[in-house]
Amino acid sequence: MDVLSDVIAVMRTGRPRSARVAWHAPWAQQFASVPGAAGFQVVLQGPCWLILPGTDPMPLAAGDVVFRPHGRGHTLADSPSTRPTAPACDPNDPQVLQRYATGTVGMPTGTDAPVTVTLCGAYEIDPARVHPLVQDLPELIHLPAHLGRHPGLRATVDLLATELERPRLGTDAIVPALLDTLLLHILRSWLDQQPAPAAGSGWAAALKDPVATAALQAMHQDPARPWTVATLAEQAGLSRAPFARRFTMLLGQPPLTYLTWWRMTTAARLLHESDAPLSVIAAKVGYTSEFAFANAFKRQHGTAPGRYRRTG
Repeated sequence: MDVLSDVIAVMRTGRPRSARVAWHAPWAQQFASVPGAAGFQVVLQGPCWLILPGTDPMPLAAGDVVFRPHGRGHTLADSPSTRPTAPACDPNDPQVLQRYATGTVGMPTGTDAPVTVTLCGAYEIDPARVHPLVQDLPELIHLPAHLGRHPGLRATVDLLATELERPRLGTDAIVPALLDTLLLHILRSWLDQQPAPAAGSGWAAALKDPVATAALQAMHQDPARPWTVATLAEQAGLSRAPFARRFTMLLGQPPLTYLTWWRMTTAARLLHESDAPLSVIAAKVGYTSEFAFANAFKRQHGTAPGRYRRTG
């Protein structure tokens, strides 16, 4: 898998959730902060306003996508002057989303008031496996609807909206896959807007840098290989010292520090998702000794692999 696909696979937990909602003016809905979740809003029809604490209200139009990667709260409303009348909802609560989907939350239908239609939803994220790329993301990602931009994102939104509006056989399988696809397109679109590596550091810059990307791809494709700085530098096409400086400058940590983090994060996912013996998982992440693997795992996660599996 490529680095961005790995980021999604390793941090996601549970099932992503979404609902299609029709709002009839006047309306305002507060979405609560949800630790361990990332929330999104997609405007399908009509205008609305995004209201965040401490900032000016932001107008949204049909086709706009809003992503809150750190689970912070926000409010959507037909006007900045409309105040929420219902308690803040948890977009990661399946019962809440089911009430949204059936039209039992929000303003009553059947009126002549202007209508706004949105897709709202959330992804569950394991706090112990949040990738540094996600930690680097801003509090708000706003992708305005511009004609011809983000065609993959627009196509995914259309498919998702259709499935939620008119469920059919297979919808329960299609919707989670489309939600994962939506998340990947959101991240792709945001990364495409970021400056070139020479203009900064961080994961957005690193994923546009051929040297850092080559090394990251090598580590992600084969975490069990006994990588050294020299062998990673060879993959990246640089000598050892310039490679190490460049990688550290872009990502804020040396190559082997990231490699250890990735191995232990991968091991945590395998412990939760498989019944493989510890010796097998250790070998998959580059440890020939189960004892050495257990020590490394405990240093990062604060608990032994066996206990981590039992309490997961």
